[in-house]
Amino acid sequence: MKKLIDLISDEIRAAFGAAGYDTSYGQTAVSNRPDLCQFQCNGALAAAKAYKKAPIMIANDVLANIKNKEMFGMIEAVMPGFINIKVSEKYLNDYLVKMYEDERLGVPKADPPKKIVIDYGGPNVAKPLHVGHLRSAVIGESIKRILRFEGNDVVGDAHLGDWGLQIGLIITELKERKPDLPYFDEGFEGEYPDEAPFTMSELEDIYPAANGKSKEDEAFKEAARHATFELQNGRRGYRALWKHIMEVSVADLVKNYEKLNVSFDVWGKESDAQPYISDMVQGMKDGGFAHISDGALVVDVKEESDTKEMPPCMILKSDGATLYNTTDLATIVERVEKYNPDYFVYLADVRQSLYFEQVFRCARKTGLVKPDVKMTHLGFGTMNGKDGKAFKTRTGGVMRLEYLINDVTEEVKRKMSDRDMSEDEIEKIAAMVGLAAIKYGDLSNQPTKDYIFDIDRFTSFEGNTGPYILYTMVRIKSILARCSETDKNGTISDQYEIGAEEGELRLKASGFIDAVLLAGEDLAPNKLCQYIYELSNALNAFYHANHILTEENEKKKASWIALLILTLRILEKGIGLLGFEAPDRM
Repeated sequence: MKKLIDLISDEIRAAFGAAGYDTSYGQTAVSNRPDLCQFQCNGALAAAKAYKKAPIMIANDVLANIKNKEMFGMIEAVMPGFINIKVSEKYLNDYLVKMYEDERLGVPKADPPKKIVIDYGGPNVAKPLHVGHLRSAVIGESIKRILRFEGNDVVGDAHLGDWGLQIGLIITELKERKPDLPYFDEGFEGEYPDEAPFTMSELEDIYPAANGKSKEDEAFKEAARHATFELQNGRRGYRALWKHIMEVSVADLVKNYEKLNVSFDVWGKESDAQPYISDMVQGMKDGGFAHISDGALVVDVKEESDTKEMPPCMILKSDGATLYNTTDLATIVERVEKYNPDYFVYLADVRQSLYFEQVFRCARKTGLVKPDVKMTHLGFGTMNGKDGKAFKTRTGGVMRLEYLINDVTEEVKRKMSDRDMSEDEIEKIAAMVGLAAIKYGDLSNQPTKDYIFDIDRFTSFEGNTGPYILYTMVRIKSILARCSETDKNGTISDQYEIGAEEGELRLKASGFIDAVLLAGEDLAPNKLCQYIYELSNALNAFYHANHILTEENEKKKASWIALLILTLRILEKGIGLLGFEAPDRM
């Protein structure tokens, strides 16, 4: 189905053309004065200068050429040249019925579908997930779901950091603690143990200890650098240890991401790019793109239109060592070979925007991607505490993500303690509501902006929160549970007087297609959140204004119930695209 706003714009554009004006002036938007009209076209004001004619005269010319009178319940020209529009109840009703009858709620599939790779910019291995990993996981998961629902072929790649100095630090610290392990014996030729010589808990102790030593002991840091070098150059024992680190870390990451209802199609790693680096670098040299600057191999990516300094993209250090730039570019080569994407989306801190601009320009200039391939860095802001600084534990440390989830869940349980439910049921429901609080609390913000993580506000059952959305859905489920099957077999109708609250709910429900497509186009789950919140408000206003279950007019009652069913389906699909679910009761 087409978006309702596009169907209206098509009619207005046609009327502009029929009146002798450029059809582009007929673009219509949702009115910012809902007390006057639902939609508005301001094209006559823009056309006035081009046609040297009063805008109100142009607007009246357009209205004289409106052909589809059935669409409009009201359309008028008002000074100085606005065209105000209300859709007819019949047209809107027919539109909602089509949504109701479509399992996709009218959302069209992409034609043609795109192949999209989403890089979640995953964590470094051997460390637990902390709150700093929340945004990339939550935003990336929602975008993946939205783009996939639109019919695109989407690959979500965790892209773990597994090839840098942190691995060398772990190896060096482990060697000090357990020097007799066969991994450190260069003459060892047997099979290494299948089981890792450490648990995840031990790894979580080893890394910070090693990191602390490296800041105070230059010899230790140099040993870690050398261990990293030997790992990357194939030392057998270190490769076996690295494999153990990966297996233990990924098992722990899977468990913790599952708590967030986040999954990946590919558990890609930085090291996966290694086989592609040599040929890529040689190709850059042979193509005349790469040159030596201060001993390092670089590619100039500055363009004539730049107004700010754009440093060259470094490919190799002066000692021949690779950088993040190198592995990210080689990963692009790998992804082109495996998936041939039309679109790359990278999730990373907004402060890395310059870095990604360099990498994208380098990839285009050196021909790693075709000119029509789209590459986007979706930068996100910081999750802060009430003090406006990066979210920390009470002792000032970085909070583990699982602790944050537990804290939020416990707060929801506290707020539900007066419910007439068993402890097991409260536990299960609180986990669902807590996840909604976390995810909606994050996603309802514009991705690029910092935001305050306020547990009290995010777990509130009132206001623009996840629990409020779920409470609205539970309210609908409660009503439907008390309806007969006959009541539920009706359809949305306009054969009765439609009140203001019902009219607003109908209009808001019709905007679902627009909300999904806009969120996908702009990579902005916050726009879907805003729509879901407004729809929930409209539903609750409708609920309070009408006695649904005791309505005596059977046709009206059946229509209302069908409207509730449609609203619930929209909300279920909406929160599903955001990455959480609703319980049957709260």
